[in-house]
Amino acid sequence: MLLRHAGTNLALLLGLLCTAPAAMALTIYKYTDANGVVTYTDQAAPGAQVFVFRDRMVERLDTQVKLETKKHEAGETLLVRNDLFAPVQVELRLEQLSNVSGAPSKPITWVLPPRSQIRLATLAPRDPSQPLSYTPKLRYALGDPRLVPTQKRYPLPWRGGPFRLTQGANGQYSHFTPKGRYAVDIAMPEGTPIVAARGGVVVKTENSQNGRGNNPSGNYVRILHDDGTMGVYLHLMQGSVSVAEGQHVAAGSQIARSGNTGNSTGPHLHFVVQRNVGLALESIPFDFSQPVNSLPNFAVGGE
Repeated sequence: MLLRHAGTNLALLLGLLCTAPAAMALTIYKYTDANGVVTYTDQAAPGAQVFVFRDRMVERLDTQVKLETKKHEAGETLLVRNDLFAPVQVELRLEQLSNVSGAPSKPITWVLPPRSQIRLATLAPRDPSQPLSYTPKLRYALGDPRLVPTQKRYPLPWRGGPFRLTQGANGQYSHFTPKGRYAVDIAMPEGTPIVAARGGVVVKTENSQNGRGNNPSGNYVRILHDDGTMGVYLHLMQGSVSVAEGQHVAAGSQIARSGNTGNSTGPHLHFVVQRNVGLALESIPFDFSQPVNSLPNFAVGGE
């Protein structure tokens, strides 16, 4: 397979890749000839470099899920604070202990409700005349792993069309990681209205990225559903996100417009449903309630 073009729009390449059998990730090579023509191919060529496409989410939660230490006369109290509009599962390990009493022998795990905090441990020095020392390690993941998904079929999360599916579940190009295995990419013009496929609470948004930027997902919206699953909408148009974190949205309500931001191969919507499977977010299988390339989707109140 060999594609040559002067630009960096790989939409055609992506479409061809999704027709290959789903097995493992393909290696794509990129090189530029003496005339400045860029070539993408699955065949190694002299001077070619491996092209890495990362259609993955980068969500920084370290400012919203925090381990806090409060010192007092008896020792130290460790608390975890969750500032997100979603539950968070946490695991705290205490390692390299020295002169510490009250430390648990096993990791502490808990699910914090939205906008809450909890005390996980209170530590004291075995020898009060000497300082205590330890290394805390906190892991966390969005969502409550105890909840069970209740819905598998989703309305199309856009207005208009029909559009084309360019990469589906287990796609070799980028849909082969646990977080994105069951994601779908839908090619559509920039500015297409994007609507909530399911109602819920807006958990995270990004709205300021222009072009590729520094986040592979570009601008995005993450919505938490009442069964603990989350719908995620990626590569949205800059400035088009019309919902705010903490806002309740109804199914079919507009949340943004499609774009071509982040590590995108061309104007499209990347849609995925995820859940916490135990300190890890993973995508889960779902179906659309109608074929992607069927009649325009005006059932959710499109213009």
